[in-house]
Amino acid sequence: MRNRSVLALAVLIFITLTQAAGAEADREKLLKDPGVYATFAVFKVGDQWAQMEKEARASSVGEVKKVFEKHADKVAVDTYLLRGLSERADFFIRVHSKEMLDNQNFLVDFMGTTFGKNLKNTDTFNGITKALNYVPKFPEDLKTELKTPPPQGSPYVVVVPIRKDAEWWLMPQDARTTLMKEHTDATVIYLKTVKRKLYHSSGLDDLDFITYFETAKLDDFNNLVTALLQVKENRHNKRFGEPTLLGTLRSLDEILEILSH
Repeated sequence: MRNRSVLALAVLIFITLTQAAGAEADREKLLKDPGVYATFAVFKVGDQWAQMEKEARASSVGEVKKVFEKHADKVAVDTYLLRGLSERADFFIRVHSKEMLDNQNFLVDFMGTTFGKNLKNTDTFNGITKALNYVPKFPEDLKTELKTPPPQGSPYVVVVPIRKDAEWWLMPQDARTTLMKEHTDATVIYLKTVKRKLYHSSGLDDLDFITYFETAKLDDFNNLVTALLQVKENRHNKRFGEPTLLGTLRSLDEILEILSH
């Protein structure tokens, strides 16, 4: 009888660990796979929040954590602190899922908490990840350089929304590929220090792209952007930034703690 109990416990532990590993694997896929929807929601904390009793704020923090737990099986959520680096907003959330509806449901519940009702949603960007469009036509040596592993443990995050002009979309594919090769050549030197991710937004937002960067070297990021402003493809950027979000990657607990004071 004892052996059966031990066996049952072992099976239970195995199932629990398997489920946990599966959840982590889902998050990894959402952050890497094409065909994933992303929403960037940017918030500023209202003045009423600071005037609430400490106990009420603590209770609201519990509400927020329950919302994150409720949707954990559908969405991968990352949180970023803007306060101190931006007067426009205090923090933003990046949400990934296989269905845009899941992003919406998470944010509706989040904004329905006591904390959420004390926030102003200053900006929202929506996009989708896609397979690489121009890289397959690049020279093999450039493709090899693009496989450089991205940096790890980068504390700074920059988000730059982009909109192209009509001429860009009317241009033949080969002509765009030539311009994007020049664009890519200018970025290669920064692959080891600046991690990048691209989201396509045409038709999903008033943007064409959301460019997301992580780095530990803001000077390299500054030089990267300067280099990109000098390539011909930049002539077709009708909007570059406006807003540009500069923040730091922080845990939910850390952000809630900072914003509760």
